[in-house]
Amino acid sequence: MEYQDLTSLEEFRSVVELEKQVWEYTDAEDVVPVPILAVNVKRGGILIGAFDESREMVGFVYSLPGVRRGQLTQWSHMLGVIEHHRSAGIGKELKFQQRVRALQMGVDLIEWTFDPLQAMNAHLNFCKLGVIVSEYKENIYGESSSPLHSGTPTDRLIAEWWVRTDRVEQLVAGSERPANSKAAVVPNEFLNETEVVDGWLACKDVNLQSGSTELHLEIPRDFSNMQVQVPELAKHWRMTVRELFKTYFSQGYLAVDFVLDRVAGRGWYVLRRSEER
Repeated sequence: MEYQDLTSLEEFRSVVELEKQVWEYTDAEDVVPVPILAVNVKRGGILIGAFDESREMVGFVYSLPGVRRGQLTQWSHMLGVIEHHRSAGIGKELKFQQRVRALQMGVDLIEWTFDPLQAMNAHLNFCKLGVIVSEYKENIYGESSSPLHSGTPTDRLIAEWWVRTDRVEQLVAGSERPANSKAAVVPNEFLNETEVVDGWLACKDVNLQSGSTELHLEIPRDFSNMQVQVPELAKHWRMTVRELFKTYFSQGYLAVDFVLDRVAGRGWYVLRRSEER
């Protein structure tokens, strides 16, 4: 795979086509158009494509310059890889390439949103990239024409990727998981009690009053299918996870890790108080 900055109108058009293919948008309003890509690239945006051996673009990452509390940042709006090239590490490498460009600009922080109920995205963000999260936003994008986002509000976590930290440096160097992560086995207690009902993971009771040093919040591994096949259950998950994250973020906890136990078929977030991350 070859990675390169995208600068031409032809390349921008290819990105637009990939947007439609990856997210299956049916409304043009959801697509970042060619003129916006062109202007952003000329004024500090980062747009990188991944090309296979036939020179077909199979993925891209796109961010635009931003400011947070007076500090220059990059806001990473899109990371997309076509379906038959996923799980090959392309998304991770695109983010690493984005990090290099940001460092060259003197930027320490890259931010983006992701769905808290998408287990594979959480696994990439925490375990492969080393993000932390302290913010939960309700229905940040409103209605979306993508079937991947339909049926529930577009609630999102905001990933903070502090690209100069030891935590991130270790992952770039090849470490599998951030060094400060202690999560390795299924914990004895979760903030949400779950059970399998008719083949789907359902959420029962929740604990909104835990004062433990480390908390664990389980999510289903197949939320996209759940949204299509059992939308009421998906909506219940959305509301439950919203309540849990907002409750504990307001008490000073951060999400610092995500554990994907492929053998047990389970995935959960790890939260710690900010001073103990």
